[in-house]
Amino acid sequence: MTELSAEGTVMGADEPEVRTTAGVVRGAGDASGSAVFKGIPFAEPPVGALRFGAPVPVRSWDGVRKAVAYGTPPPQSAAFGMDALVSGDAVDEGDWLTLNVWTPDPGPGAGLPVIVWMHGGAYVIGMSGLPEYDGGRLAREGAVVVVTLNYRVGIEGFAQIEGAPANRGLLDQVAALEWVRDNIRAFGGDPGRVTVVGQSAGAGSLAALLAMPRAAGLFGRAVAQSVPGTFFSTELAADIAREFAAELGVRPTVEELGAVAPRRLPAVADAVGAKGGAFAERWGPTAHALIPVAPVVDGEVLPAAPWEALAAGTGRDVELVVGHTRDEFRLMMLLRGLTGEVTENQAAVALRTFGPVGGMGGDAAYRAAFPAASAEELYELVQSDWLFRMPSLRLAEAQIAGGGRAHVYELVWEAPGMGGMLGACHGLDVPLVFGNLGEGLPALLLGEEPPAEAEELSRLVRAAWTGFAAGEDPGWPAYDVERRSVRLFDAKPSVAPYPEEASRQLWREHAFGALPLRG
Repeated sequence: MTELSAEGTVMGADEPEVRTTAGVVRGAGDASGSAVFKGIPFAEPPVGALRFGAPVPVRSWDGVRKAVAYGTPPPQSAAFGMDALVSGDAVDEGDWLTLNVWTPDPGPGAGLPVIVWMHGGAYVIGMSGLPEYDGGRLAREGAVVVVTLNYRVGIEGFAQIEGAPANRGLLDQVAALEWVRDNIRAFGGDPGRVTVVGQSAGAGSLAALLAMPRAAGLFGRAVAQSVPGTFFSTELAADIAREFAAELGVRPTVEELGAVAPRRLPAVADAVGAKGGAFAERWGPTAHALIPVAPVVDGEVLPAAPWEALAAGTGRDVELVVGHTRDEFRLMMLLRGLTGEVTENQAAVALRTFGPVGGMGGDAAYRAAFPAASAEELYELVQSDWLFRMPSLRLAEAQIAGGGRAHVYELVWEAPGMGGMLGACHGLDVPLVFGNLGEGLPALLLGEEPPAEAEELSRLVRAAWTGFAAGEDPGWPAYDVERRSVRLFDAKPSVAPYPEEASRQLWREHAFGALPLRG
């Protein structure tokens, strides 16, 4: 074996080796001098006696552990066919809690800024090994260390189970950030310059981390892309968990659910989520939105909803960038077969279901604010606002109210894939951040041959995020409640007043927080 330096890193090796706190890992190098380490465990497999528990530090190993393949993902929902990407036998073994590191300078003296990525997936799907999350280009061209990770999703990670801590997926993320704190220097990173970046459920997770005492001090900067407003009260989460258990004929306890193989649980969550309106009287908009799990405001792991916590000053020392896409819900409409099919009645139901509570809200208010909008446009608008746009904006406003700083952006550049019908849809920002424009979901959004302006916009977004991670401003003024200046990411980015003013006014008195159990 190649000799390790005193600091624990082999420099310039084709197979670089790094000594972590648990043992030595061997990654892979490339022609540019960068290195990647995949599938490094940051916690013990959460199965057997550890099932549904908080993550436990990984045990040490002897010798050299190969780190050249992504770890096994946690159990996946059938959404997007994600369940087909994992082996049932491998899933049941539970070796899910792993992370990956890309570094352009794998040496302990490099002191590079660190970006930790939290993937999205509605809290029911997601894995760090998807091609769109390859961190090589972002690390190499941005001179940053990039970390991606798996965390428990679905029932394993977020269901309210009797005898188990709440928000196990969030606790997994904290454990990964603790690993970064303790180990990233050996990979060329600076543990004092950690920026967490998350999109969709990853951004919701990030918002929760900002409110969690256990995550305090583990990162100093954050970029939240499309923050979902879905956080559950303990009562709502417990009621949903009872329905999960009823599908299996068991009780929602660690003992009884723990006897069910991990591979079986995602289908249970899918079945309950698909029943939708059957639970509307109890679960409200959550039932209509087909969202079976989300972070739970349990008072311990997550003491308060992010908007309340940030407004009270929690996280004021974390520099924040937050934003959303213009046409957030359009991709969901396509996937649900609703494009060109929304009726006036469906629009009216959506406006009543998802419209803001307090101030101006509901059907009449939206129609007055958007008099030229069609039924389909109103249907899309109110769900874009409820699910992503207004929660994101209000998170920035809460951070400012609590004494912190926030920079706000909106992605308005339209995806050219599928004839441009998706607009600036949810998820379009992901390929722009990583620079991986031709694989996975990006191929659907950008087309077989991404245009030159996609490459240029990706370069600008990556420069903003990596510059921010390095300690700079992202490239535009901080948001304030008087001027409301935001970055508009388009083919030619600009700075302008927040463009969704009509929606902002509609939602100005709505209180985002834990969704209640009704009736």
